Amino acid sequence: MTGSNAVERNKVPRFGGVPVHKRLQDAAGALERAVMIRLVERLPVYGTLSAEHLGGDIAKQVTRGIRTFAGVLRTGEMPGQAEAAAIRESSARRADEGVPLEAVVGAYHLGAEECAAQVFSAAEPGDLADVLMVQRQLLAYLRLVSCEVAAGYVQERQTALSDEQVALQSLLSRLLEGGSPQGAADRAGIQLPACYLVLSIAMGPHPDELVPGVNHAVAARRKLRRLRNEIQRQTTGVPLSVLSGEGGLVLIPCATSPDDFGRADRARLSDLVEQLGRMCGAELLAAATIAAPEGVAEAARLAGEVRAVAEASGRGPGLYLLDDVLLEYQLSRPSPARAGLAALLDPLNDRPELLDTLRAFLARGLDRRRAAARLQVHPNTVDYRLRKATELTGLDASRGADTLTLRAALAAHDAVGQAKPEANRPETPTPPNWGSTQT
Repeated sequence: MTGSNAVERNKVPRFGGVPVHKRLQDAAGALERAVMIRLVERLPVYGTLSAEHLGGDIAKQVTRGIRTFAGVLRTGEMPGQAEAAAIRESSARRADEGVPLEAVVGAYHLGAEECAAQVFSAAEPGDLADVLMVQRQLLAYLRLVSCEVAAGYVQERQTALSDEQVALQSLLSRLLEGGSPQGAADRAGIQLPACYLVLSIAMGPHPDELVPGVNHAVAARRKLRRLRNEIQRQTTGVPLSVLSGEGGLVLIPCATSPDDFGRADRARLSDLVEQLGRMCGAELLAAATIAAPEGVAEAARLAGEVRAVAEASGRGPGLYLLDDVLLEYQLSRPSPARAGLAALLDPLNDRPELLDTLRAFLARGLDRRRAAARLQVHPNTVDYRLRKATELTGLDASRGADTLTLRAALAAHDAVGQAKPEANRPETPTPPNWGSTQT
């Protein structure tokens, strides 16, 4: 401790010969009323509290704050652990009541302003040293109070948010299990929407995730946080999601029924997916279905299958509905012909670059330059790989009759590859009716 601090601890500041803490104590009643008036005038949230609340707990904290600061002036000591704990507890109650943090901190500062105005008006020209001492003690007190208020508030909000997240995850789990989610919704305090838009999302890397020397985990978390924030901002109601840096599932409340979902709805959803990609800085491929809460489980499974088919068939970023991949989806379903179609591409099993080139070439309308750009190779490389695939399979991707066969073979090949570890997976149910959404 420096010599000046030791002196302040041992000296009681005086204005006009009267100890400052005595002036504060004598004016405590009037100060409390003045502070309460200013709270309501300057911090509107306090004006929304009941008279009982204002006159009870809030007034008690104002009085306590005045007396605590008077004690600081009397002893030169900052409040101890007991008083700090009381400040944290009071701040936690305000957090639980929904009073914003800035209003809670602001209340202490308004109280300090009133105290300063009350006592400094009595200072005389010869009291300059004491004025400076009181100012230092007031700033130190406010620094301590602000830290304790923030600590109590944040701890309470973290606890509340943790409870809210558990309830929301419980609701999401119930929706994905099937059956009635009403009980879980009631526990989460959420009114179930008429329907949910179910988005199965595949998310590419942010450019920062590809830069050597950059912390890729941090870059992925920032990308994910921006995605979640934009989903929340763009959504009316409470969206539910389970997401990682590579994508996942999002349920968005929706008032439109599956039968009424039309071109305009699809356009808005497509714009949303594009906006989400821009905000998180990564390419998004999203498959969408729509269902009432009781049907979310089946809709989520279908959305995942549509996304997998869109990815496997070489589709680029954007929104896809079942109507966009009808052929590939149907060809990927179990049938006596599926194994035979998949076998057509067996000669390419050890040449994944040839399979990737076929996908890119077919997905981009048989345009070798667009395929090369997608694969990040020279167009001549695309030509070479296509010729090699033709030699191995006997199928020419540029020949009309073979093009359809290759599309079917690729869909079957991917389906067979995915089905091997899922041999006992049940058959896909009939998808919901999306109306006229073909583009």
